[in-house]
Amino acid sequence: MKVSIIMVNHNLGMWLKQAAGSLIKACKNIDYEMIVVDNASTDRSRKMLAADFPGIRVILNQKNEGIAKAYNQAIKVSRGEYVFLVNPDTITKKDTIQKLINFMDNHAAAGGASVRMVSPQGHFIASSKFGITSAWCTLLKWTGLAKYFPKSHLTKWRHEDWTEEFEMCEVDVLNGAGMLLRRSALNQTGLLDERFFMYGYDIDLSFRLKMEGFKNYYFPKTYIINFNVQQVSRFSWSYIRYFYGAMFIFVAKYLFEMPKISLKGLPQMYTPQYEVER
Repeated sequence: MKVSIIMVNHNLGMWLKQAAGSLIKACKNIDYEMIVVDNASTDRSRKMLAADFPGIRVILNQKNEGIAKAYNQAIKVSRGEYVFLVNPDTITKKDTIQKLINFMDNHAAAGGASVRMVSPQGHFIASSKFGITSAWCTLLKWTGLAKYFPKSHLTKWRHEDWTEEFEMCEVDVLNGAGMLLRRSALNQTGLLDERFFMYGYDIDLSFRLKMEGFKNYYFPKTYIINFNVQQVSRFSWSYIRYFYGAMFIFVAKYLFEMPKISLKGLPQMYTPQYEVER
């Protein structure tokens, strides 16, 4: 099987329906499987999946397990050579999956590739290329971890010279809204760190891919439409807890735990307990 497409849903049934429909069309001539992990939705998501998409494998959680853990649940039972992690509030262009696969097939050193995103109005979403927000930029510079993100231009965030929409390039961080991962790379790095409940899991995985010698790429020759539905308000306690909590976890992990992964200049003092599928 060439690719496993995985989505995590929590009360986004209306968006999930159009996302799944577009992905099925995009995989018309591809050997694929699709898995949806539902994190205890209380809307009509589960009924909709059963009625409209009987061919999709659905994993039903009895509580919201978080995005990273839910993705891991699906990755463990998936079979594809590649794994496409994509948000349910997106629409995938019909050539996107095939073009991403062709790119990865021709770039053996690539651990993953994220795709160009546009808004429903057709505007380029720059985060699909630089992958991190200004808050993360500040954190990485303040902690000294910025030196391990040389391609993120942290001192010139959103600079026009490097947010060129159609420039294919190597990047530090894959954007979690839509990224194709090589399974053999995941076997080497381990799965997503489940401590990242809602945010930061993509940054952490991208960092580990780099540390293991793989390259991350931004692929602009196709696109997905991202509606960017915010499930928690930025002024809520949940947002503060999960967003800034993810930043704390990341810093603690790489400044204090010191993962035992080959990275020049970083002391090796701790062996992380990553689960690896062989």
